[in-house]
Amino acid sequence: MEENNKFTTISACSIGDFRDRGSKFLSFAYPVKDVQEIKEKINLLKKEHPKAVHHCYAYRLGGDGNQFRANDDGEPAGSAGKPILRQIDSLGLSNVLVVVVRYFGGSLLGIPGLINAYKNATLMALESAPKLVKWIEEIYEISFDYPVMGEVLYLLKQCESSIYEQELQLFCIVKAGIPIPYINLYVKKLEELNGVNIKNIKLDLTP
Repeated sequence: MEENNKFTTISACSIGDFRDRGSKFLSFAYPVKDVQEIKEKINLLKKEHPKAVHHCYAYRLGGDGNQFRANDDGEPAGSAGKPILRQIDSLGLSNVLVVVVRYFGGSLLGIPGLINAYKNATLMALESAPKLVKWIEEIYEISFDYPVMGEVLYLLKQCESSIYEQELQLFCIVKAGIPIPYINLYVKKLEELNGVNIKNIKLDLTP
């Protein structure tokens, strides 16, 4: 039952480099939590590789893996984004973005060749990426006064929460992911602390 509340992701960026008939396919795998972070990663790669002819990508998001997208970025339909996504899925990963940056080498590879190139470039990045099993979470915004900060952070650590944002001043705000199995108990414990307000929020997972 516990395993139903977990998913596998990667814990750090990893890269790959696949070559075919002069074309270079540089792959970049990232752990991501929402669409905004995905947009930032893609835009950064486009700035770093302005002479590349394509920046193809795919991602899957969420503990249930229901949010996903595959983008061919000008390559023939289905020849880039879908092969990337299939490799993410073949390893059972979520909260993962893979971008494959292509430098054209002068020879046309054909659709089978492109599928093979994007598949292998993706695998090279993902297979070397460190894997991490995480709890499926719900995101909460917790606001409180500074004197109870220690108790709030202690409870979040106890239930293995992920801290996504925090502003710790006289008045504190923390955005944290609380694992599904611990929500009822630990939300109640947090609400019992003096001056703590907690509300369920949603990260932007819109594909």
